[in-house]
Amino acid sequence: MSLLAIAIGILPMSQSAVTDIKGAEQVRLNECIRLTEEDPEAAFEESLAWLGEGGRPAARYCNALAIIAMGNYKEGAARLEELANAPDAGGLEDRAVYLAQSGNAWLTAGYPEAALVTLDNAVKIAQDDPEIRVDRASAKLMLERWEPALDDLDFALEKIPNNLSALQLRSRTHLELDNLDQAEADLNRALLIDGKNIETLVLRGDIREAKRLAGQ
Repeated sequence: MSLLAIAIGILPMSQSAVTDIKGAEQVRLNECIRLTEEDPEAAFEESLAWLGEGGRPAARYCNALAIIAMGNYKEGAARLEELANAPDAGGLEDRAVYLAQSGNAWLTAGYPEAALVTLDNAVKIAQDDPEIRVDRASAKLMLERWEPALDDLDFALEKIPNNLSALQLRSRTHLELDNLDQAEADLNRALLIDGKNIETLVLRGDIREAKRLAGQ
């Protein structure tokens, strides 16, 4: 083989070729995500086939999502966290997504300490993301770290004042701290957003009972 042929062979792909590959991977990943919702086992089988073709980040992401969709939250969380820390994980935005989803999976699996570590790392990357702050507050609440949870929820609600989950969580946190007026204020805002939400209605009952016991 000539030196010219060898040189051509080791040149990086053109930008258009790279774009085509990324576009095809995104289409395949979108299909995997759809499958996780409709047929998690089929999504898992697809992820295994994809991993067999080289194990690129999108394939590993597909695999982790399929594992979570099948109910193995602990394993899926670990794989997402591993992907987020891999050298080929992508940009900071990608890593923040993997970490946030890993944190939620850890929470669902019942591992709030692991979730908090992961979500702390997600916040370091995406400090201004209110949804990640809400997720981290959930982990703190499971660990009964009420005041730190309030800090995250206050931040999130400054960004998105009508975030129902954040209002519910902050109301619950104030209830745990016996700040009944603040708990009721957030509850009333949550009721205005969705007066039929089951979690909000349960919270209303808990606040009413707390006020009754307090003689209010």
